[in-house]
This record gives sequence, C-alpha cells and structure tokens, in this order.
Amino acid sequence: MNYFTNLFSPETHKTFTESDQSISGFRERQKGAASKIKPGDRFICYVTRLSRWIGVFDILSTYYIDDTPLFYAENDPYIIRFKVKPIVWLPLETGIPIHEDFVWNNLSFTRELDKSSPRWTGVVRNSLREMNRQDAEYLEKHLMEQSQNGQEYPLSEDDKKKLHRPTVKSVNKEVSVTIPEDEEESTKETAPSESIKIQALIAGIGERMNFKIWLPRSDRSRVMSLWEPKPDTLLYTLPLNYDDTTLKTIENIDVLWIRGRSIVRVFEIEHSTSIYSGILRMADLMALQPNLNIKAHIVAPSERKDKVLNEITRPVFSLLEKGPLAEFCTYISYESIIELSQEKRLEYMKDDVLDEIEEYAEEV
Repeated sequence: MNYFTNLFSPETHKTFTESDQSISGFRERQKGAASKIKPGDRFICYVTRLSRWIGVFDILSTYYIDDTPLFYAENDPYIIRFKVKPIVWLPLETGIPIHEDFVWNNLSFTRELDKSSPRWTGVVRNSLREMNRQDAEYLEKHLMEQSQNGQEYPLSEDDKKKLHRPTVKSVNKEVSVTIPEDEEESTKETAPSESIKIQALIAGIGERMNFKIWLPRSDRSRVMSLWEPKPDTLLYTLPLNYDDTTLKTIENIDVLWIRGRSIVRVFEIEHSTSIYSGILRMADLMALQPNLNIKAHIVAPSERKDKVLNEITRPVFSLLEKGPLAEFCTYISYESIIELSQEKRLEYMKDDVLDEIEEYAEEV
C-alpha cells in the first residue's frame, strides 16, 4: 500500500461533503501522476488555505476519465477520477491543523523547521504526490482517532476570511478569484545578486535540457557573469513571427526556453518586493496571443508564495480570452530552482520535471 496526497480547497471540501463521497476527481494535467496509483493505495486528504488534515480514503479503482459533471453543473474540471471509500472525512472545524505540536514535531518535513517557515509546503504542493510512509501512517492514525473523539480546532478570524473565494464568470464558467487587501509594499529590493543568480540557474537548467535560451538585453551581461553558455545556446534574435507589440513583450521576459521556432516555457523572476510587473507581463502575453501554447512561471522566494498566488487570481486576470491566468501561470520557489539545478541527470530529463515543483493558485 502506498499513500498519496489529495488536496481540497474549502470549496471542494464542501462539494465532496454534499456528494455521495464515492468519487474523488482531479484535473487533466494530473493524468501522469494518477497513472501510478492503484487499488489498495490510500489518499491522505488535506485542505488548503486552512492547512488542515481532514481525511483518509481507500482507493478502489485505477483512474478513469469521465467529463460528466459531478460536482459542478457544467464545465467540471475534475475529469481524472478514482472510486474511493472514505475511512475518515472530517468537518473543517475538526480537521487537524498542521501547526499543532503533535503534528508539526513528528512529520519528517516539518519537525526541523520553525513554524513560521513556509519550506514544508512542497509536500502539499499538488494532489497525487506520493507521501513518506511514516508520515502518512502517523497522520492516518491521528485522523482515525480524531474521527472518534471529534476535538474541535476553532477557525480563527483569518481562517474564516479564507473559507470562500468570490467567483467571476469567465469563458463560460465560474472561476475563483482573490481580491488581495492593500499592503504597504516595502521599497527594499531583493538583493540583485540573488535574482540574477536564479535567472542564471534557470538559463543553465534550460541549456542542459537542450533548449535555446533568451534573456533580455539589459540582463545579459549580469547573467553571463554567473552562467557561461555553450556556443549557439543564447539567442540574440528571436526566431518568432509575431507582431511588434507581442515581440516587445516577449523580449522583456526574464528567461525563455525555446525549441525550434516555439517558446516552450517562460519565466519571470521577482526582482523586488513587488511582483506586479512579472504577472502583468505574463497576462499581457496571453492577452496578445491567446492561442499561444506555453507554460508560464513566476519565480519568487518561498516567503512570497502566497502573495504571488493571490495576485495571479485577481479578477482582472480571470477574464482573459485564453482563460484565467491561474490555469496556465504557476509559482515556483527560488529554493526549488536551486535544488533542480543540482540534479546530476538534467541532460536526460524532460522539462515536465518542472510540473513536480510548480504550484497552481487554484489549489492553494
């Protein structure tokens, strides 16, 4: 038996609770991960935003694809499905917070960290990630005990604000959005050497995966002081046939990975405490070229993750012709880029390895 994560938002927790609780669904992009799961494995369920463990499911089937609306009246995105049998399914108020001492101090990915650290969140980055067996069995034991004693963990006022996101109608479907509260942005910039280092690492990772690399002209000398590209790796002219407005937008994106005449992935790196410019550039690109099939990433320190993801789900970015920005622009942490750059077999890996380290706003 193996254990896998199953992430719920407060909204999908509610819809699953109101269903017959026999099917658990996931997005189409998770098909590859789903293929590794078999009957007899189990899901350990976690609710995002509230950071609580809320269930254990027996998995009764291999995955199957079914686009029949299940939890939504139309356009149900959760078409990768498993038949399941809940062993434990807790109300939000009795879900076990990850920051409780008996949880935090006993899980392999939290016990060495201060509770203010965000570095543990990689384990609950996406659904269908295989879990450390000892962690999963520990959580399973306590979730089963919790289902019997029903101890309450009252929601804080901050928790209550996170319970339900507003929605907007976008491309014939309802999508969740956030309206971030105004914050006084610090004028202190992230150390230039840190962001340039990350820019250089992303360029180097792409090069090792046999992509051509584009860097903005204004950044090249600084990036190349840390990364020495092989001949013909760094592009000085984009091999793209777009209008001038689109090309000017693309030329200013921090890193492009290009294969042939196609952009495969684009990266914007946080250069200061403000993350608006990178997100706006991504949105501009998608608005100018809604049929462009690329993957976009905002790369920022882990302590800025929530800020990045909240900004990606602003209403204005949910009304693009291509669809909500949150569906194709993800967050990647500096730490994940550094770790990936140290992978010794990058030359033999495909770029979908980034799927393991990216985080979607819609799942947070």
